[in-house]
Parts: sequence; structure tokens; C-alpha cells
Amino acid sequence: MTTSTTHPQENIMNILKHMEAAFLVAALVAVPASYLGGGIPDAQADVNAAVKGQAYADAVATSGKTAVVIVSAKRLDAEEKREILLAAR
Repeated sequence: MTTSTTHPQENIMNILKHMEAAFLVAALVAVPASYLGGGIPDAQADVNAAVKGQAYADAVATSGKTAVVIVSAKRLDAEEKREILLAAR
């Protein structure tokens, strides 16, 4: 009577082999689906009515240019920063 023993290294190799197969299956499904889906549409910015003209044109991304986002906020002084850090604890 013979007994077979599997080494831990063999189990790891089997897991890696199956992960490679799962990746290949996912890639074979995802790549054709991206072509059949028609691609990604251009981004549409949701801007308020106060933004008009060139500012609106700069806020919308198209295939030829990236969107421009301007974020404005007041600077915190040292006391405000300390209060925020203490509140986060």
C-alpha cells in the first residue's frame, strides 16, 4: 500500500495555477465586453447656473482635453488646525 503525501509547495502551486486561470477567464470576458459596450462616454460636469461660457467649457472633459477643476477654500490658521486634529482623536 502506498501513501501519497503532498507538500505545502505543491498546494501553493495549485492555487497559483487556478488564480492564473481565473484571471484569464476574467480577461477573456472583460475585453470583448468593453468593445461591445461602445466604450466610455465623455464626462459630463454638473455645474450650477451661475457658471457660463468659457468656465463651463473648461469644466467639461472631452476626448481631446481633460477637465479643469478649481477648488477654493479659506486657509486655516494654527488654532483651527489644532481644533480639527483634536476633534479627530
